[in-house]
Amino acid sequence: MKLLDKNPDWWRGAVIYQIYPRSYQDSNGDGIGDLAGITRRLPYIASLGVDAIWISPFFTSPMKDFGYDVSNYCDVDPMFGSLGDFDAMISAAHGLGLKVMIDLVLSHTSDQHPWFAESRHSRTNDKSDWYVWADPKPDGTPPNNWLSIFGGPAWHWDARREQYYLHNFLVSQPDLNFHNADVQQELLGVSKFWLERGVDGFRLDTINFYMHDAELRDNPPLPVEERNDSIAPKVNPYNHQHHLYDKNHPQNIEFLKKLRALMDGYNAAAVGEIGDSQRGLEILGEYTSGTDKMQMSYAFELLSGHEPLPASYFVEVFDRLQQAAPNGWACWAYSNHDVVRHISRWGLSDASARTYIALLMCLKGSVCIYQGEELGLAESEIAYEDLQDPYGIEFWPEFKGRDGCRTPMAWENAPNGGFTDGPKAWLPVAPAHLPLSVAEAEKDEGSLLHAYRRAIALRQNQPALRGGDLAAMKADGGVLSFQRVGAEGAVLCVFNLSDAPASFSADGATPLEAGLSAPDAAGMIVLAPWQFTLLALDKGGQNG
Repeated sequence: MKLLDKNPDWWRGAVIYQIYPRSYQDSNGDGIGDLAGITRRLPYIASLGVDAIWISPFFTSPMKDFGYDVSNYCDVDPMFGSLGDFDAMISAAHGLGLKVMIDLVLSHTSDQHPWFAESRHSRTNDKSDWYVWADPKPDGTPPNNWLSIFGGPAWHWDARREQYYLHNFLVSQPDLNFHNADVQQELLGVSKFWLERGVDGFRLDTINFYMHDAELRDNPPLPVEERNDSIAPKVNPYNHQHHLYDKNHPQNIEFLKKLRALMDGYNAAAVGEIGDSQRGLEILGEYTSGTDKMQMSYAFELLSGHEPLPASYFVEVFDRLQQAAPNGWACWAYSNHDVVRHISRWGLSDASARTYIALLMCLKGSVCIYQGEELGLAESEIAYEDLQDPYGIEFWPEFKGRDGCRTPMAWENAPNGGFTDGPKAWLPVAPAHLPLSVAEAEKDEGSLLHAYRRAIALRQNQPALRGGDLAAMKADGGVLSFQRVGAEGAVLCVFNLSDAPASFSADGATPLEAGLSAPDAAGMIVLAPWQFTLLALDKGGQNG
């Protein structure tokens, strides 16, 4: 049995498995996944060799945004179980050597949270300033031009106070006012509540949205040539602004320092989600540099793109990372609960999927993998009448929302994929996922699932891959190569990210394990399309 890592730097280079609880395992037949279902499947997760799990929100919520609209931060929504179920899950995970990270949504609450009910009641009550309220312009229009990620203005009129409140997301998700010290203190108390229950860290939702410009200045327009759809879909006018004032406030760092000081007392770590297509890597550097802010953050560089990422793109990203965040720590992922699964987004074959996961496990930083990607699950096609996601309903059919990546996990080649014993799952299980189920993949040593296990094991067994420096990254046509250099030696990582054979000079290097390509008598390695190799170098490394 793997022992729970007591090292305070356990997060550095860790592999984190993301669980979307509604869709992982239903234990009571209601068609919705729950905490008891997660507990049942923890041995499977441990068998992957990962260090930690990240569980998307399970707090009390009206579920307008499926748990990212919290109405009670310190309890479990009944659809997911109880605090007792949570405690049992924590105990079971720790017994298997797994850390547990939970998804804290601190930037906003549900409009059904008691804090908001009190705040909107009057302009003079104790919580009147706990949310972002503003008077209208003289003509009655919103106080500025800020837009919501979910479409339309980021301001909603409230007749009780005769003021607008800010909502960067759904109208039912009012933003908390982090300029209020009481709000900060209350949220630190929420964090402590879960740390006391044994959590090992947090994934912090929309970490750069916590604070806004107190002067409520208009965002300037963004030139057409600088717009992209890595944060919001192309059809969303949110992409038309340079978001200078509605997020990324410099004072946000002071709150992050307070949160870090709290976490340090519990040996806990956090990974922050940075939602910004213009300054993502720069903010990553600001939020993770030094030892007094967040341990890790991720931007969206590898969570975007509509075709396989070429070798040159990785060089570009790491060059920009070095310039913008030389002392920061990134957390990389290809898929999550908010983006089209990368198998579909990039149109991957089985061979290319294997090469990309090996590449992910060789990158400097920490790593998140999303439930089902280890099976090669593709994005599900959801009929409009089955849609649950308000984002997809708003922008259908040009943007179909996030339901396609949130369909239930396929455990067996059976009705509902073994996800539920009930008659119907909350989202339909894709028939194409059933032959790829865990039960089927376990029986096939050549399956993608076993390739994920081998890639994770390589990372875990090679200190240079887990925590070493990255050096000499370059792209030569379709071939990406780089070194990971640690105290105990160096590893040369070579990936052919193309459909054509390629050769690479690696004289004197030796494969890390059987089955990986070795140099021939002339010191050359010939890689088939979408083939990779990992080679041991002398301690100082060598140029390939």
